Amino acid sequence: MTTAQITDEAQRQLARTLDVDEVRDGDQLTIERLRDEVERTDDPEFASMGESIRSDLSGKLDAELLETQLEELSRQLERLPEVREQGIPEGETEAEVLYRELAEPGWEIYDHLVDVDFFESLEANLPRFTPEHIEGTAHELIATDELTAELEALGFDEQERIALVMDVTNNNDRLARWVPTKEIPAEVEFGVEHVPPLHQRAAGGTLLWVDALDVHLWQNRVLVTDEILDDGYWDIKALLGGFHLLAQAALDITREEGLTDSQLTAAITAGAAIMIVNQEEICKNMFWITEEMRAPSEAR
Repeated sequence: MTTAQITDEAQRQLARTLDVDEVRDGDQLTIERLRDEVERTDDPEFASMGESIRSDLSGKLDAELLETQLEELSRQLERLPEVREQGIPEGETEAEVLYRELAEPGWEIYDHLVDVDFFESLEANLPRFTPEHIEGTAHELIATDELTAELEALGFDEQERIALVMDVTNNNDRLARWVPTKEIPAEVEFGVEHVPPLHQRAAGGTLLWVDALDVHLWQNRVLVTDEILDDGYWDIKALLGGFHLLAQAALDITREEGLTDSQLTAAITAGAAIMIVNQEEICKNMFWITEEMRAPSEAR
């Protein structure tokens, strides 16, 4: 299996975004280096957004449910190497559970967040993705020990944590295509009133893509290569990691001490950005199997 692939140019782009020292070819950025060089500022707009979200959701979130299901989601992340080792479900019955089991705790969390209007609060209080909002999110993500330590505890190594930061910072164009539902022009999308809030689309889409892998890989098993499964391994890990980051932020709302309001805003935004970027990646790497990607036909 493979981990996140990071190019020298992607590192240079990250360094430019965060205004840190130049990265030479072959250099390896680390979270510690970024934390040392990134200027830490308390953004009052981020703090105001986080405070509003806390106020909206005070007393509504079930801390026990969130904590229990986050622990189960962590266990599912630990299972990923076993899932990759098997790769493709062995039969129609197993096709219902190999990958779907990874997402089960996520659905418990998702349904609860929908029930308490969590996503509506995010839609009302957070802006669309802009370069400024993304840059502020990256600064907070890197500077917040609790967030990077949480990712490390979930099994994301140094290179993978840097890759997740890059998902947030290096994809302005991708993220800009995902706009809050209230900003979708009626002439662009029929029935806009039925489109879920942006962060709900990110979270629900993540779980749906993972769920769909069982049937997709079973039906297309003659086309699937180890390279496809390796690329998909990282996409799945990143998707679930982004979901965990968002859900952990929801749990933090129930606690008296923890993330600051600005850090809460950053955790929610970063989680959504990671999920959005890797939904597009998993489509490209696992679902859209081209002739160049597919396993050779036995007739060849």
